[in-house]
Amino acid sequence: MAQQTPSQQQAARYSTAETPIGELLANPAARAIIAKHAPRITSSSQIDAVAPMPLKALQGYAPQELSDEVLAKIDVELAKVPVK
Repeated sequence: MAQQTPSQQQAARYSTAETPIGELLANPAARAIIAKHAPRITSSSQIDAVAPMPLKALQGYAPQELSDEVLAKIDVELAKVPVK
């Protein structure tokens, strides 16, 4: 039986505060949620540079697009997406 790392154990669901953007964008359902609420994120040519960071970490760079309200809406929808 394979053991989960502490990161995997904590990541029972996707989160804008914890899950790296690259991981979110690799999941089609999570990507669609982000595209719905923050379309500039999914179409950015610089996304590879921030792929290891969670969306919450980008909030200071895009405060209107990634407001607390927007991140909360994304989190509600991400909670319904199975973690792969």
